[in-house]
Amino acid sequence: MKAIVNRRYGGPEVLEVAEVPTPVPRANEVLIRVRAVVAGPADSAFREGKPFLVRLFYGLSRPKFPVGGTEFAGEVVAVGSAVTRHRVGDGVFGLSSDTFGAWAEYLCLPEDKAFAGKPAGLSFEEAAAIADGAPTARTFLKDTAKVQPGQRVLINGAAGAVGGYAVQIAKHLGAQVTGVCSTANLEYVASLGADAVVDYGREDFLGSGAAYDVIFDAVGKSSFGACRKALTPRGLYMTTVPTLGLVADLVGNLSRSPKAAFATAGLVQSNETFTELAQWAGANHLRPVIHHRFPMDQMAEAHRIVDSGHKRGNIVISGFEDSG
Repeated sequence: MKAIVNRRYGGPEVLEVAEVPTPVPRANEVLIRVRAVVAGPADSAFREGKPFLVRLFYGLSRPKFPVGGTEFAGEVVAVGSAVTRHRVGDGVFGLSSDTFGAWAEYLCLPEDKAFAGKPAGLSFEEAAAIADGAPTARTFLKDTAKVQPGQRVLINGAAGAVGGYAVQIAKHLGAQVTGVCSTANLEYVASLGADAVVDYGREDFLGSGAAYDVIFDAVGKSSFGACRKALTPRGLYMTTVPTLGLVADLVGNLSRSPKAAFATAGLVQSNETFTELAQWAGANHLRPVIHHRFPMDQMAEAHRIVDSGHKRGNIVISGFEDSG
């Protein structure tokens, strides 16, 4: 089968189309015909091997798993003898976070991994888009922050993949949402449901005097120390990029503000996560946020846009069968 591989760390140019063995499902696995995938900042990190922590887990000198890709949508084409949750013909979407492999014609996954039935009424491309960003936003806001109706939530990086879904999920949970983004994305973030939108190039979003129950930095550009003054006494600061500097910042500030907390949400997801996301999408509480679409053989170009740091929402790549 065809796949996008990177056998060495580096820029987008290390990505290439290659022939690799087609996986065969074991008793507890399903074989999925991949119809759509995504490219995002995490994929760039795995491709480059940066930060160095990536290499400690995924290969010091070269990638342990040369076929990349985690988020996908596709169709079940074969099932193992012990599979009970899925049948041939089922549309599914989710993550292949343990061994990657989604950037290929076929993907094998154990049925208890983090994927579920494709959201009703959505295309494969739209479902793949939701698989990138929405699970992280849901974990931060629902599981970690436990956002309640009426709470004030600020989302920094509200135009990105995680941030765009965070705006929608926070609104669905009943929060009053403020989104922070660039001038070019003000209308877009407002269209996602934000009650207020702040242009970070023209206004200090922490200097308005407003106090928030949750500040969620979906792009890792702020700090707990800077945001502490804009939190309520029991407010929660969360970031998707928990650097050593931010951890040190937390330790230095907790003694002065014991009720404020720094939190990150793990990327471990489940069937239940994707089942709930599918329900939300089916009920129109969650809509895909797609910036660009590419055929699979243009994966390198998709990565160049990701690396620019200026994408809006998701970059979706159609499966090999749709790329000619």
